[in-house]
Amino acid sequence: MLCVADGGGLWASGLMANTKHNPGGPTGTTSPWIYSPALDLIVGCGAWSAPLLLISYFSIASSARAWSVAFYALALFFNYPHYMATLYRAYHRAEDFQKYRIFTVHTTALIALTLVLAHSWVRILPWIFTVYLTWSPWHYSGQNYGLFMMFARRAGAKPSEATRRALYGAFVVSYLMLFLGFHTGPSADPLFISLGIPAIVSRWEQILLAAAFVPLAAFGLSRLARETGWRKLLPSLTLFSSQFLWFLLPAGISLIKGLEIPQSRYSSGVLAVMHSAQYLWITSYYARREASGDGKRTWRAWAYFAVLVAGGIALFVPGPWLASRVFHHDFTASFLIFTALVNIHHFILDGAIWKLRDGRIAALLLNSRDRLSGAASEAGSRLSSAWRWLAGSTAGAHWLRIGAALVLLVWGSVDQVRYYLSLRADNLQDLRRAAALNAFDTPVQMRLGRQELDAGHAQPAEAAWRKAIQANPADPAPRHALLKLLVDQKRFDEALELTQASLKYAPQDASLLVDRGLLSLQRGQADAAVADWNEALAIDPSRLTVHLYLAYELEREGKFRDAAGHYNTFLEKIARQPGQARPEPDKLIAVVLRMADCQARASQPEQAVKSYHMAETLAAQTKQSKLESVADVNEAVLQAKAGKLGEAMTLYQHALSLDDSIGDKHASAEDWAAYGRFLDETGYAARLTYACLVKAEGLARSVPDPSLAESLASGRKQMEKRVGAESAALRRNPEPALQEALALRR
Repeated sequence: MLCVADGGGLWASGLMANTKHNPGGPTGTTSPWIYSPALDLIVGCGAWSAPLLLISYFSIASSARAWSVAFYALALFFNYPHYMATLYRAYHRAEDFQKYRIFTVHTTALIALTLVLAHSWVRILPWIFTVYLTWSPWHYSGQNYGLFMMFARRAGAKPSEATRRALYGAFVVSYLMLFLGFHTGPSADPLFISLGIPAIVSRWEQILLAAAFVPLAAFGLSRLARETGWRKLLPSLTLFSSQFLWFLLPAGISLIKGLEIPQSRYSSGVLAVMHSAQYLWITSYYARREASGDGKRTWRAWAYFAVLVAGGIALFVPGPWLASRVFHHDFTASFLIFTALVNIHHFILDGAIWKLRDGRIAALLLNSRDRLSGAASEAGSRLSSAWRWLAGSTAGAHWLRIGAALVLLVWGSVDQVRYYLSLRADNLQDLRRAAALNAFDTPVQMRLGRQELDAGHAQPAEAAWRKAIQANPADPAPRHALLKLLVDQKRFDEALELTQASLKYAPQDASLLVDRGLLSLQRGQADAAVADWNEALAIDPSRLTVHLYLAYELEREGKFRDAAGHYNTFLEKIARQPGQARPEPDKLIAVVLRMADCQARASQPEQAVKSYHMAETLAAQTKQSKLESVADVNEAVLQAKAGKLGEAMTLYQHALSLDDSIGDKHASAEDWAAYGRFLDETGYAARLTYACLVKAEGLARSVPDPSLAESLASGRKQMEKRVGAESAALRRNPEPALQEALALRR
């Protein structure tokens, strides 16, 4: 009961109309209550907010599935009927239908066109859903404010313009705080498009709004209390506290604790149920008084509620079922489209039809002395005539209403069963039953595929994921699951066909391009792979692993300078990420070493030396001794070529010390041989080189690599000829010569 009145205010701004629009005022009333104090306070004013919010907060986390089923069931009796109540108000009287024709016909037609467009162009769903989720709390706030002012007027208050503006401002401020929370930073929900307000800006804006709320509320409430006394304001004060609990308190906690407010919390769950119950409470009162005021018919509560339940089901259930069963559209996506657009239509229509400056509404809600208007001009359209016949007392209309209601109730029950079964993700049989009821439901097929695969049924899993892709080709989840299955089964050609087919629906999907590149490389199509990876980076530069794929392939092709560039880009971007988001130290050091190797091969010795030194530093800091040794030896080679023999000697000696400390005999054998060659090339005594080779050969005999021992033995024999007779003694005891070699200083 809220939204727009006179260009975008809260529904209640209609209830703020001053006495010149409602000259009778609330005279003649003996009680401010609508039904009874208990019912009005609990349901109408939201006195149940605190206990229900606490129960849902502490219980949902531990029983998410049970609560989800409960709220889906409650939607049949609260959420869905409350939308139908607005349609009942706008359409069931011919004069109301004609009076609000711009909304009942033209706006409805526009919403219907958008409904068709959203099913054919799914990319607009997040935009529609964002409007819906952002508008919902505004809608709730307006309803609370409208009822607040209604109770104040029924209690005898005649608020001044300043009082109304202050109270209106307090309700608006509470909504704006929540709005800022919704749109701060990037969105974690793919269906919600955040404005991305910087956190520091949002924080200070919320602080200013919270500071403004206090004086606005204090001024407005105190001025009302002067007119009526605090006791008569009990309903209004309860509504004010509900607004505080629904909006200001969560926003304040989020501001202090830094918690994120989920946008969907205000469109589903306990808040939606409380809002819907509140709406049904006031609209049923209005419908009853309207019927008794017309004097033409007897109002029956159960009949009215049955119409709302059946009509509510008609709004939400048949559409997604028909879209999925007839047009093979994803049921879940269709349900979200219907949910968003029915709500938006409800918000627009609701704001148009509830205005207290309408004398009829004022008379019924405030018990004023305004005379109820008689029938307006007759509606001449075929639609209104058909509606009057359907609502009439003829036998045909009577049985048609009963038959339609029964069909809708059965349909709604089947939908409830299907939803319950679909949530039992750990029960294979129930998932199969849910899929049998409606096969074109992507989330159900995804859960079914996972369960089938876990049970060892690869073929049914594949069938489920293919069905999910058929229902929603733009959804990446089933595509990724099927792609992994095909790759695991080494069905690379089929996997490539899948990615190519999917790119027709999502040509800008970077993940698909990366996958196609990997599959193309598997088939030996390196150029196609590189082209796909470059395109993926152009679309999404944040995909760091793509730089590694490109670097590996370019390195394999001998394009070392280009490969080093991609390694460097990867490392620069990693350095800007928080520590917990970075790769493991050994993987990061391995990338640095490969970059250094490419730089060395690309005739960039200075950059290579810096990269090796970076690897040494990282390895030393993270205690990766083996990688530090590799970096030392490789840098030593470059330093020796540059004529920096002292630095090279120190690096070799440090690498040998590291090898010994970790007991890596294979690395130690290779590094002793490399150090021996270095000593020989720099003019040291041949016996020192020979001792190093003897040491290396001895270590190599104890590692499972015969080729290494053979290679070292061959080198040692060649050096033996140069050493001469001293070689026998060195073979028996090389340690003195080795210590001498390790003690060398350039």
